[in-house]
Amino acid sequence: MSNLGNELKDQLKESGYKLTPQRRAVLDVIMEHEGKHLNTEEIYDHVKVKCPEIGLATVYRTLLLFDRLELIYKLDFDDGCSRYELNKHKEDHRHHHLICTRCGNVAEVEEDLLDSLEEKIIEKNQFLVKDHRVKFYGYCKNCRDDN
Repeated sequence: MSNLGNELKDQLKESGYKLTPQRRAVLDVIMEHEGKHLNTEEIYDHVKVKCPEIGLATVYRTLLLFDRLELIYKLDFDDGCSRYELNKHKEDHRHHHLICTRCGNVAEVEEDLLDSLEEKIIEKNQFLVKDHRVKFYGYCKNCRDDN
């Protein structure tokens, strides 16, 4: 298991939970598909290959637990389903997402584009921003090229 995998396993243990084979399978799938923003059913389809006896309800419960323990982030891209990505805990802020409204592709912007805005907010409003979520909607390169 990778360093990140070991860290997540330790977080589970510290919270009083065991890393069962089903939880490990869900965690492995999320880690193997990092940056893909899989939804519950997609995670289930991948987990089912490694762990055929697992049920969809177990995957749902596992994702709820991982989200509650902040091992993963639950994301909403306004497409009617929740998607998930790892919480790396090393990031000060979450990255931004670019969402293509034509094909549904989701890309990440790693740079924090709002640093200077946050500085102005704390200066002017004495409000310390601890996190933010930004989604940009438009057309990806492939969809723009198709026109």
